[in-house]
Amino acid sequence: MRITISGPPGSGKTTACSKLSETLGLEAVVFGKIFRQLAAEKNLTLGELGDIAEKDPSIDKMIDSRILEIAKANENIILESRLSAYMCARNDIPALKIYIDASPEVRMSRIGVREGESVEEACAKTIERQKSEAKRYKMYYDIDIEDRSVYDLVINTDNLDPDQVLAKILEAVGESN
Repeated sequence: MRITISGPPGSGKTTACSKLSETLGLEAVVFGKIFRQLAAEKNLTLGELGDIAEKDPSIDKMIDSRILEIAKANENIILESRLSAYMCARNDIPALKIYIDASPEVRMSRIGVREGESVEEACAKTIERQKSEAKRYKMYYDIDIEDRSVYDLVINTDNLDPDQVLAKILEAVGESN
């Protein structure tokens, strides 16, 4: 089973992806790690690399072409990225497409804890990052990242712990088999 997991920063998508991978025994490919590694290799912050990516489409195109390659080559995989659901849908690649969400307050708090920042710092950096991503996805792919019509399941994690999120996903996996 091919599964995509998408959502904004701090929503809990990486945690859900990890738990799902462990439970189902499927490989999980987290594309945010590729972007982070690229930023680190270039000695840039995520925001700085995002600014460069707004002028240089090759960065996003490289990462997104990997999504397609991996999705086409693997029927049993979990793909975690903002665009994986859209890429699969546009290329007629069957997948259970999941969107993990949370309120901005919850997301910023989680990001602050994860990154060792104040909520204010996390908020400023995350808003900048999201604006850059939304701009690039619209510019390069004509994708409105706010359009959730492509998803089979949307989960708000504000009041759910990781095990409850996993249970909702496993229920959807069972229904889609």
